[in-house]
Amino acid sequence: MPHSLILGASQGIGFGFVQRFLAEGHIVHATYRDRISAAPLLDLAAQQSNLRLYALDITEESQIETVLGTIAESLQQSAEPADKPADKPAELSHVINCIGILHQGDLQPEKSLRQINSENLLTYFQVNSIASILLAKHLTPLIKNSPRTVFATLSAKVGSIGDNQLGGWYGYRASKTALNMFMRTIALEYRRTCKSTIVTVLHPGTTDTQLSQPFQRNVPPEKLFSIDRSVDQLIDVMNGLTINDSGEFFSWDGTRLPW
Repeated sequence: MPHSLILGASQGIGFGFVQRFLAEGHIVHATYRDRISAAPLLDLAAQQSNLRLYALDITEESQIETVLGTIAESLQQSAEPADKPADKPAELSHVINCIGILHQGDLQPEKSLRQINSENLLTYFQVNSIASILLAKHLTPLIKNSPRTVFATLSAKVGSIGDNQLGGWYGYRASKTALNMFMRTIALEYRRTCKSTIVTVLHPGTTDTQLSQPFQRNVPPEKLFSIDRSVDQLIDVMNGLTINDSGEFFSWDGTRLPW
């Protein structure tokens, strides 16, 4: 039975991935930060024995290390037959980081330089960028011997320097650009240490979630995706990847995006 890890699973695309992988028979390890916003996830866990939940603040490295250590123990136990220890642990088929921040309270995407605030910039980078490289650091022991793991992080097309024609959104854009560079560099190291891991950065398109709701006014209906559609499209992209695609930036339709 395959195992998958979804980070930021309490709502939106992350919750959609949880539902999809459970339907496909995975044992799903899922993280959430706040119990109130994670109520649907907690309710689902009460009904699904294959769903295992972990409280996690992705900005705290010690918590990342603890959660991944617990998952490693779970993988080992899942692989052990009743009469003797397993030669190797069960494997993670997917690790998908859906955690990201665009707006929250006073934190809003900037329209001009006048709105730049250093604390807000640090928040963008801490959540959108640094979290993924800390995750990769502590994930390595879990996937180094896996025959195939897809390690995906949700980014955004606005993080593409080559595609930036509108400006604005300084903190969000730059933090996603930094995320892309981190993931590209992680992919290069994983070629030596986790040789069968495909590292990818994915742009899901504009999806009807709380993150995008304040900015949906000018989005054509055909370009505003439901959560289920976004999940289906991203899984199709991931299923089509090979090890030669590791370290690349893909849109929801499988096209490569410029850095």
